[in-house]
Amino acid sequence: MIWVAVSAGLVLLILLIIFILQNQDRVTVHYFGAAAELSLGMALFIAAVAGGVLVAISGTARILQLRNQRRRRPIPSNPSGPSAAGRHEATPGP
Repeated sequence: MIWVAVSAGLVLLILLIIFILQNQDRVTVHYFGAAAELSLGMALFIAAVAGGVLVAISGTARILQLRNQRRRRPIPSNPSGPSAAGRHEATPGP
């Protein structure tokens, strides 16, 4: 299974290198008053990585929020399982 994941990762990296090499047109990127000139492929790669970082940060924040919420929930008094109030005993028929 690990070899499949490593192989898939290598194929994706090769495709990414091909994408960057095919998009060598120079573009000027402006960000918060700073300007830089770099290849279009590299600019798109940087934007994709920045987007991935933002998704990872927001996902981490949500996971931490859910963990804190779960810790604050009171522990049920009956540790043996779900409460018996919702269960019905089978009664013999007529």
